[in-house]
Amino acid sequence: MEPLRIGRVLVIAGSDSGGGAGIQADIKTLTALGAYAATALTALTIQDTERVHEIFPVPPAFLARQIAVALDDPGADAIKIGMLGGVAAIEAVADALALAGLGLPVVIDPVMLAKGGEALLAADAMTLFKRRLLPFATLLTPNIPEAEALAGMRIRDHDAMHDAAAALLTLGVPAVLLKGGHLAGETVTDLLATLDGVETFEAPRQPSRHTHGTGCTLASAIAAGLAAGWTLRAAVARAHAYVQAAIAAAPGIGRGHGPLGHMVTIERRWRDG
Repeated sequence: MEPLRIGRVLVIAGSDSGGGAGIQADIKTLTALGAYAATALTALTIQDTERVHEIFPVPPAFLARQIAVALDDPGADAIKIGMLGGVAAIEAVADALALAGLGLPVVIDPVMLAKGGEALLAADAMTLFKRRLLPFATLLTPNIPEAEALAGMRIRDHDAMHDAAAALLTLGVPAVLLKGGHLAGETVTDLLATLDGVETFEAPRQPSRHTHGTGCTLASAIAAGLAAGWTLRAAVARAHAYVQAAIAAAPGIGRGHGPLGHMVTIERRWRDG
């Protein structure tokens, strides 16, 4: 009997030695949601829950080879792109995806800053990121600071979030999930914007410092849904619910921004699509 086929996601991102974000969070998320994770490492980091201590970029040729081999076997049904770091990694990833030419759903989380404020995308890489990587995106998932950098505008309130989401769509991506967690207020509002309109996803703000890796987790959770053949809206809705549950289930590890409780279970209706 053939084994049950599950959605395969290739994650292209950096490693978090502390285990809360990056590839480690991606693998945990995909496993929890019933997907299979393959990986292509862009960088190694030395970090804990308080800060990123050091970053070691993976050589571009080695990065590109990881992508090519993973797409060949075990293969992928969706791709999630996270931390890239700089120009060399962006070029390597874009060249590898163009060469593969697979037309898969691609979720891009434009990782620019660590929770502790350290830069994770070189300043000279922004233009190249827009030109070479965004054309591959099915969905772009920036937080407020990332959206400000990409759209070139300040975002102070929900009206500005709508304006920024519209501006980001002009960059050529078909959909943007703009995450509102950096805005003040008791309710956190995320906007899913497409050319067909805007849908909001709201949740009460949870008073927790254990939010390390929320962006990585959300993007990978969406990729899990897309890899299983879900619609974008359904994949985002489940991912949003999963992240909220994982924050609530955080194990309380670390002195700083601790990790989520990735192995939390969520209602069966989300598993049914």
